[in-house]
Amino acid sequence: MTIAGSDSGGGAGVQADLKTFAALGVYGASTLTAITAQNTVAVTAVHEIPTDIITAQIDAVLTDIGADAVKTGMLSSSDIIECVAAALTHHGVRQLVVDPVMIAKSGATLLREDAIGSLRTRLLPLATVVTPNIPEAEALTETTIVSDADVRRAAEAIVGMGARSVVVKGGHREGPATDLFYDGAEFREFTAPRIDTVNTHGTGCTFASAVAAGLALGMAVTDAVALAKDYVTEGIRHSFSIGQGHGPLNHFYKFWE
Repeated sequence: MTIAGSDSGGGAGVQADLKTFAALGVYGASTLTAITAQNTVAVTAVHEIPTDIITAQIDAVLTDIGADAVKTGMLSSSDIIECVAAALTHHGVRQLVVDPVMIAKSGATLLREDAIGSLRTRLLPLATVVTPNIPEAEALTETTIVSDADVRRAAEAIVGMGARSVVVKGGHREGPATDLFYDGAEFREFTAPRIDTVNTHGTGCTFASAVAAGLALGMAVTDAVALAKDYVTEGIRHSFSIGQGHGPLNHFYKFWE
């Protein structure tokens, strides 16, 4: 199940999550936390869903269908983070992938500044894997990340906040696209060639959802991360040039000519 905001452009958010689940062979359920008016260029409006409706959606899915893994995306306020954390704890969710969505590809802020503390203290301790990009890792750890050593220190700090493991994604750095995994015991790098394209809308949502799909299929965490890395890389390689900004990756590249 994905717990996230919607993207009217279809490239990120719940829409990207459900496409990812379907492409990787798992059934997807969803809980909407916000409705965004969004395209490849900008987020023009956001409507947050009331917390009682968010809780009701989670309850409806988990009391009937259940979920082998859950992924969170856009949780824009402290109140939303609190209600999601409480519901996941109540239902005993064991496999949780947290994508700390803070800024859209267009640059729009999707997480309020005062909600970062709630994300650290309420949601990260429940996480099997946290999947921040470099700016998100900087915000979570209140550090500046420039070097490889900085990335490692940030990964250690995030696991120190209670997460079982973290993948600090390297898309914002120079050179090959190298993501760093850390589980409190060992570091592991996942590297792919950098593809020269602007069509990267929804890559963060897709990566986290692919990790969740792998976990739902019974994979070990590192195998799920490897699956996600390959899936996102190929989705970018076969991406769409639509809209006037950052187009989406192709979630169904395996199935479409």
